[in-house]
Amino acid sequence: MRALIAFLLISAAALIAGPLTAEAHVKWFTELTPHKESITSIISPLFMFLALIVALLLALLAQILPVLNEIKFLQAADNKLDQLRKYSTLILKYGMAAALTIQVLSGSLFVPEFTIQSQLQTILMWAAILLLLIPHHFATKAGALVILYLLIDLTIKAGLFHMLDYGFYLAIAFALLVEKTRAAALGFPFLYLGTGLSLCWVAVEKWVYPALAIDIIHEHGVPTFGFAPEAFVVMAAFIEFVVGYLLVVGILNRLLSLVLTGIFISTTMLFGMTELVGHFMIHVVLLIFIIEGVSFYKPPIKMHKTKLDQMVFVSLNFIFVLSAFILIYYRFA
Repeated sequence: MRALIAFLLISAAALIAGPLTAEAHVKWFTELTPHKESITSIISPLFMFLALIVALLLALLAQILPVLNEIKFLQAADNKLDQLRKYSTLILKYGMAAALTIQVLSGSLFVPEFTIQSQLQTILMWAAILLLLIPHHFATKAGALVILYLLIDLTIKAGLFHMLDYGFYLAIAFALLVEKTRAAALGFPFLYLGTGLSLCWVAVEKWVYPALAIDIIHEHGVPTFGFAPEAFVVMAAFIEFVVGYLLVVGILNRLLSLVLTGIFISTTMLFGMTELVGHFMIHVVLLIFIIEGVSFYKPPIKMHKTKLDQMVFVSLNFIFVLSAFILIYYRFA
């Protein structure tokens, strides 16, 4: 048990001490012109080594989880958090209203890179805020529809590929829209999926356009803990990709959300108001994940009965998802 706890502490420390750029959208903080790396440069020996190590660690993690579930203080914490689930929808609703208020006051439309361009957009933002503040599910649905309209309009202007970075907003709109309907049970699973995939997608940006992240490291004095900036960026992207992947497959959601919250607070102190505007809603979503856990979700790993089958499944599935994301991003970047 001591060895197990030591392993978990080391892993958590690695995530927390991991690159502060790991959770930042690099395009917000640099004016450098994007330059796509060649696929051979992306799939470097360091990249392949880290991919193999991560796949093996995930296989081990799948076997550690049942042991974690037997630790009494973790069970007690889970029980306490379970009692807060009735507030999750309210946190999402009013958290979104708060995020939109911060954005509209700063002149941003959802994220710092998109500024409000018209009076209509300002009116719609305030309308969504007011509707979300009204304590009735019909008002919530109306607010979600306004948000959805703004997202669709922004996607038409910016492009679908660009907006995949912010897919979690679509998931938020969906979760609010299905409140108190027959599809309500799909709201939070969709939120997990949208947030996890967004993290994975943004992580790939750092592999395809590493010069952007390297420029941020130099300009903002981001500590690299003794690593070369090029290697540091590769590792940063792996941290972000793994976190997104684990959220999607439903592993360690509460612990990951807690660690991610700490990382986002660190990046806010480093990058200031821009980071707060862009990631405030992510803080709200992570708070919901801490409360919700994975009670609604049966991980795909449960389809496999033996430990060996589970380990092989987790490892190979991670490699497949990683490869698919890189190829799709590289094709359309």
